[in-house]
Amino acid sequence: MKATAFVVGPVDGPGAALTDLARRLDFGAVHPYAGAVQAESQANQTPICFFLFAAVEDVNTLRGVADTIRFSSSRRIRFSPLIYFSESPSVDAITRCINMGFDDIITMPFTRARVMGRISRQVGHTLTYYETPGYFGPDRRDRVTGPNRAAETRHGGQFRRLEIVRNLLTGVNVMRDDLYMQPAESAFL
Repeated sequence: MKATAFVVGPVDGPGAALTDLARRLDFGAVHPYAGAVQAESQANQTPICFFLFAAVEDVNTLRGVADTIRFSSSRRIRFSPLIYFSESPSVDAITRCINMGFDDIITMPFTRARVMGRISRQVGHTLTYYETPGYFGPDRRDRVTGPNRAAETRHGGQFRRLEIVRNLLTGVNVMRDDLYMQPAESAFL
């Protein structure tokens, strides 16, 4: 695989285990995540970069990195797959990751075949993304754990709906980009 993997997490424990797993998954390169500048530099060399997040006790601590990636001005970074490797199937943790715009949350067991199958879903398929003032990520409206506030469910205000395809040779291709606006309320109501 020509993609690069950035491992977000500590250099030991879950971060070290995730780094070892990523190396067995045939990524072109595996690096510890060291910030947006490093990721943007790599994205100029490798069309697709995956961000693999190691398990943490509190997934809210991942918000800063997730937001940096999801709201990057670089299309290659902004549309990069974010995958969280959870040590337990906590509905709360999964919901929080989804609300941060993660593409996938993988729970144990982290077998090579299972993880490779999930990673393969991120490339070569049409994916729908939504952007609101507080959310950018995959369409999660059909999920039990999906966002439920009006601004995040795309029922209120302005939002963008994008269809993308990630390609290992050309990067991210935006196939469709539609802007939707809630009609202004009538002054006669």
